[in-house]
Amino acid sequence: MTSKTPRPGSPVRGSRSGKAIMALFDLLGRSWALGIVWQLSAGPMTFRLLQERCESVSPTVLNRRLRELRESNMIERGENGYQLTPTGQELFVLLEPFGDWAVKWGEALPEQGDA
Repeated sequence: MTSKTPRPGSPVRGSRSGKAIMALFDLLGRSWALGIVWQLSAGPMTFRLLQERCESVSPTVLNRRLRELRESNMIERGENGYQLTPTGQELFVLLEPFGDWAVKWGEALPEQGDA
């Protein structure tokens, strides 16, 4: 199964017109896409190291996401492996506050079975 890399202006999940925000959400909503961006925020990584950091991702899925993120100008392949582009770094700056928020959110949730 081949999936097209989401692009603004082309139909994507949730938008027949391909609004830019919906294309971004389609791309980042794909399995492991956000995890890859998050991991690469620490610096360049080889395919093998990235696969190790993403734990259970299969090589097929990792290859597909890397291709899509490269086609979307979020990551590039540098001398030391895959790395965020300036666009990817800008995206991470916007995403990073969600990490702290998620910790607070998780701590505020009732324990399983308390509901």
